[in-house]
Amino acid sequence: MLGLQSGLLREKAVWSCCVGFSTVEADGKNAFVAGDDSTDRTEVSDWPQDLYRLLKEEAVQQVSYVPDAGHARLIELFLQDPTVVTNVLTTEEEGIAIAAGAWLGGKRSVLLMQSSGVGNCLNMLSLAKIGRFPLLVLVTMRGEWAEFNPWQVPMGLGTEPALAAIGVRTMRADTPRDLLATVASAAKLAFDADQQVAVIISQRLLGAKQW
Repeated sequence: MLGLQSGLLREKAVWSCCVGFSTVEADGKNAFVAGDDSTDRTEVSDWPQDLYRLLKEEAVQQVSYVPDAGHARLIELFLQDPTVVTNVLTTEEEGIAIAAGAWLGGKRSVLLMQSSGVGNCLNMLSLAKIGRFPLLVLVTMRGEWAEFNPWQVPMGLGTEPALAAIGVRTMRADTPRDLLATVASAAKLAFDADQQVAVIISQRLLGAKQW
């Protein structure tokens, strides 16, 4: 019984941290904590709602994603919206094809992924590049600010160079205010100028992950 209770507490802690990006009291592990000052902590809890509104204003009607703690609140908001089609992916490259199909059907889409997933879709990005399909990707970073997991570091270092090498423009956001302006600009480039754009959401903005 004690083992079961401990497991349930840990599961609750993990879910809470994915939605709220705050330190969890249940066991104090596997939580996102805000950056290095108190103003970061306030802003971190607000930006997913603002970003959701912005993407709605940009007429985004399809959202594809691989489940990710950094995107959890934004994903939750779209899942609750009956006017938006959401697609949970088994691998990030599927989202490139879905974005192309959405555009051919007259719909705007956004692809959500973590930096570790960028390496999974580099070859498929040629579809958007050569076909000149608009592509808007939001990438939450790992492997940089206060990273604890050494396996996240190589792809964290390689995310932006890899995207640039394949011809995808990258635009980085380090604060919630920067993020909204950057995504607004990226959406215009993607949907009005037929560009392929990835917004890099820094790990400092998200907060350091603790295990």
